[in-house]
Amino acid sequence: MNKTTNPTLADSICDLRARKIKKTFFTQINTLLDWSAIKTIINKHYTKGNSVTGKPAYDGVLLFKVCLLQTWYGLSDYEVEDRINDSISFSYFCGMTIEEVAPDNSTISRFRTLMTKKKAYEQLFKEVNRQLEAHSIIVKTGVLVDASIIDSPLKPKGKVKYKMAEDREDKPRSSAEIDKEAQVKKIEKEEQSSVDTEGAWIKKAGKLRYGYKKHHVTDDEGLVLGVVTTPANLNEITNLEEVLDSADLPKHIPVKADKGYQSKKNRELLQSKEFKNHILKKAKKNAPLTKWEKKFNKIIGQTRYKVERTFGSIRRWFRGATARYRGIEKMHTQNLMEAMCYNLYRSPGIIMSNSIKSYK
Repeated sequence: MNKTTNPTLADSICDLRARKIKKTFFTQINTLLDWSAIKTIINKHYTKGNSVTGKPAYDGVLLFKVCLLQTWYGLSDYEVEDRINDSISFSYFCGMTIEEVAPDNSTISRFRTLMTKKKAYEQLFKEVNRQLEAHSIIVKTGVLVDASIIDSPLKPKGKVKYKMAEDREDKPRSSAEIDKEAQVKKIEKEEQSSVDTEGAWIKKAGKLRYGYKKHHVTDDEGLVLGVVTTPANLNEITNLEEVLDSADLPKHIPVKADKGYQSKKNRELLQSKEFKNHILKKAKKNAPLTKWEKKFNKIIGQTRYKVERTFGSIRRWFRGATARYRGIEKMHTQNLMEAMCYNLYRSPGIIMSNSIKSYK
């Protein structure tokens, strides 16, 4: 008897398992979230009317679920449209019947642009987190702060410059010079249009990178509580207050961060906000760390790594290391959606873990 597995059958079995896992997860999310509260926020900014063809426009919650799917699976507007039309589990999550057609890519793009301009994703992120906190998934007994670079493919590639003669007013230019000047201007214009001018260069580990920086404040388990988006060249030591203010935090909890955040200004900031200063200690010139400071750093490091795990997971799961959009506003939307999707992705596992602990 041939023991070799039929490849077609094996592929089918894997596909069925994947569908079951997707459907289970989607059911968990649909059960976990109060979509009526989310719908209220969306309807403040997105009015459902009729499309240009006279057909009823898509519901805002459906389009928001499309954005969730897009982030969870790293899909473009075109790809998520196709996947919803092809996948029963995707259309099931969106609340669509098998006869309904997915929103087209332009509808998805317009919805995202509108909600970005209205700053609605910030409100949606806070509402989702409020619900997760009500379910004891998010617990604010301490917070972690860190930043990560997002590389933009729309980086400057260098410009061809043509220096015009200083005495050109005195000397007539040849047709070749005029043509060359026009060509250079055309090249510069094309290069400018292909560059995301709101990004910035930064040198990290000896390597030049161009793009943005996302600043996270998370709970002690790495669930994201607040997000700030800046150009990549902004030093995180300068905006700790903005990052902390992006999350609704109780007083007297410890704030953990790496030694890059250590400064007199930040120590005074944490004291004024009545937070416990758990920023890693930093050695100074002719003043090495004491035995106590080394022990302090080791204890804080046992928890602080979880914010780095959050960045790594978003990078692996959602392809979050690369900028998908142009401009800081849309990049902030990407960062908020990835943070939201990360929190939701981990939620079923945390609920299960909490249930086991309470049972014991």
